[in-house]
Amino acid sequence: MAYITTSRAPGISLIERIQNFRAVAADKAAKRKVYRTTVHELSALSNRDLADLGIHRSAIKSLALEAAYGARV
Repeated sequence: MAYITTSRAPGISLIERIQNFRAVAADKAAKRKVYRTTVHELSALSNRDLADLGIHRSAIKSLALEAAYGARV
């Protein structure tokens, strides 16, 4: 006859996991908002304004990624 013994090690409770999930989701939502806002604002500028800033229109998305996520593309 076989027996299975399980023991539960103390770990993260369900409430803590839910709170962690909500915190991560809120952080991701905030970063997405920064990305979208940056793309929207830079896209609204004229080519002349972008040239004055030294930004080419094709670099808008990579600049927004860097602003939101800190990633250098």
